[in-house]
Amino acid sequence: MKTNTVAIGCDHAGFPYKKAILALLGELGIEVLDFGTDAPDSADYPDFVHPVADKVEQGQAGLGIVMCGSGNGVAMTANKHQGIRAALCWQEEVARLARSHNNANVLAIPVRFIPEAEALAIVKVFLETDFEGGRHARRVDKIALK
Repeated sequence: MKTNTVAIGCDHAGFPYKKAILALLGELGIEVLDFGTDAPDSADYPDFVHPVADKVEQGQAGLGIVMCGSGNGVAMTANKHQGIRAALCWQEEVARLARSHNNANVLAIPVRFIPEAEALAIVKVFLETDFEGGRHARRVDKIALK
């Protein structure tokens, strides 16, 4: 695994998958910083995503996982943080490339568009994939505003 600690957050749409992802992270021996939501009631995703991004930026979590219906809102919110490279992933190969080529540090999951089993497979790939560096490092370095 790439990290011993993962920060996680979601809105009401992401809540049903969060339990399964928390169970997977537990099986893998990964510590979790859980920022909610903890209920299926309507909730605003930025309230749960900003704390995830903060912990990843500060180095208190190695990676983050955020979820909403389309995955777009959580990705956009996380990417407002200078040190975050959030990737919206809907297939395992997209997650693999996001980590290996883009050094993504936050995974955004579109829960209304993929089955739970696929979300779990994506999480596992995201956690297990290393950044390749090399020619990709030059590109990733150009992402941050200076």
